[in-house]
Amino acid sequence: MPALIDSHNHFDDARFDSDRAAAYQRARAAGVEAQVLAAVSARLWSKLKAVAAAYPGLYPSYGLHPGYLAEHRPEHLDALADWLVRERPVAVGECGLDYHLPDLDLHLQAEYFTEQLRLARRHDLPVIVHARRAVDQVIKHLRRFAGVRGVVHSFSGSAEQARRLLDLGILLSFGGPLTYPRAHRLRSLIRGLPLDGFLLETDAPDQPLSHHRGERNEPAFLPEILACVAELRGADPDEIAAATRANARRLFQIPDDASPVPY
Repeated sequence: MPALIDSHNHFDDARFDSDRAAAYQRARAAGVEAQVLAAVSARLWSKLKAVAAAYPGLYPSYGLHPGYLAEHRPEHLDALADWLVRERPVAVGECGLDYHLPDLDLHLQAEYFTEQLRLARRHDLPVIVHARRAVDQVIKHLRRFAGVRGVVHSFSGSAEQARRLLDLGILLSFGGPLTYPRAHRLRSLIRGLPLDGFLLETDAPDQPLSHHRGERNEPAFLPEILACVAELRGADPDEIAAATRANARRLFQIPDDASPVPY
């Protein structure tokens, strides 16, 4: 069983409250040795911190998600700066832009995203970026902060956009959407990406895999995403697992010996 890192999920979400310990054990049994938990709003940072502290191999990231724009306040950026110093998470985020959800002020989204990029650069942390129907706009912002490393999670852009992000040193992450046979562009894209350019994620409890439609997604399903990537690339799953695990460790500075999975 190859060891894996779930580079993006929301294991602190209330949908795990009733069986979080069991879901964690299922993930460990499936070979998921580490998980990066991405925050969405200041209101939930304390809970995410507590969940990450309760289980070995869980790593927090703190940020302000564009989908929760109505909750964000300017003082939350000051609070985030304090959290980054005090808690020293593995990343800033989930942050970014969402041009799909209705009634989200585009200018205000950009302000919060820009400030979080500035914080990431100041504190030498990677960013976890949400880019929903806004990949070109995200790239424009990232260009302004040359040298900031990070990942665009659940990437759904074009091959050209992927190349531009990789040229900026930004990795791409893939999860459940890749498992749907009709995701032709996404499946074609993953075949040609360099091994050092992408990560695996579940985005649990969201974005269920094709064989789990209608179910709550969870980190234990990550091996199914690995199998899909390996099949699409005609590669050995162990090779993909080793590469994506190394990529995640390098990006998030997760030590090699962090919480090894017992075999």
